[in-house]
Amino acid sequence: MFDSQACALAHGAVEAAPDGRAVVAVFDSPVATHLLHLAATLGYRVALAEPGLSGVSIDANTDVVVCDHDRPELGAALRDALASPARWVGVMGSPRHTAPHVAALRELGVAEADIARVHRPIGLNIGSRTPAEIALATLAGLVADRNDRPGGFSFS
Repeated sequence: MFDSQACALAHGAVEAAPDGRAVVAVFDSPVATHLLHLAATLGYRVALAEPGLSGVSIDANTDVVVCDHDRPELGAALRDALASPARWVGVMGSPRHTAPHVAALRELGVAEADIARVHRPIGLNIGSRTPAEIALATLAGLVADRNDRPGGFSFS
C-alpha cells in the first residue's frame, strides 16, 4: 500500500483536501522537508518559503509553519504571515526556552494582539525529538485544529 501511495504522490495523483487547505513551511530545514512531504500525502497544497514569504500564495485556508526560530529573518517572516489572510500561524520552538519571536515582532512594531496569534509551541505533545517526529506532531496538530478537535496541544 505504501508503494502505491508514494507513487501516487510522486505522480501528482493524491487527491486535494476537500477544504482546500494549504501548508506553507517557512525556512528550509529537515523538519520543513518532512512536514511538506506528510502534508502533501494528506492532500494539502504545500509550499516552501525561503527566506521569506514573498512569492508564496497565502489565503484563508493556509497554515503557516515557521520551521526555524533562530533565523535572523524570523520577525519579518512572522510579521508578513500575520499580515496575510493565513488561517493559522505558528513557529517551532521548545516551551522550555524563551520565545525569540516575541522580541523580534515587538522590535518591528507588531501589535501585542497580533503577537498573541502566533502559536508556540506547535504540534501535539508526543515528545518529538527528530525532524520527522516534529513534523508529524505539527501536522497532527494542524489536522486536529482543522477538524475542531483539541488534539492534545497541552504542554503542562
